[in-house]
Amino acid sequence: QKHHQTYVTNYNKAVEQLFQALNKVDTSTVVQLQGAIKFNGGGHVNHSIFWKNLAPVHEGGGEPPHSSLGWAIDTHFGSLEALIQKMNAEGAALQGSGWVWLGLDTEFKRLVVETTANQDPLVTKAPTLVPLLGIDVWEHAYY
Repeated sequence: QKHHQTYVTNYNKAVEQLFQALNKVDTSTVVQLQGAIKFNGGGHVNHSIFWKNLAPVHEGGGEPPHSSLGWAIDTHFGSLEALIQKMNAEGAALQGSGWVWLGLDTEFKRLVVETTANQDPLVTKAPTLVPLLGIDVWEHAYY
């Protein structure tokens, strides 16, 4: 209600400023606002996925993946344990703050592990990547 809301509030503010700048044909301000839009919009997108990933068992969370996702994990990573180790290693190697993702590459029809800096959403890596699981690798994630 506070942490996530800050991203939404700042994104909405930046988009409003963007529309004003576009109406004035103020190119400098349009360019300047891109960082705030990416950071805060990404913060909203990433955390929307993150909160769903934290679902309790009675809401479908907390269980190892079965069926097609479980099979895909075994096929692409060898086992769930190997995927967990890979995601932990990628997250630990991330310099600064960001996210480690389990994604589906729709072009190559395979699961991938990727990292993104700051609040960059997974789609900034490639438009064919769909996030399945995002892990927050920010300093506050360790508190």
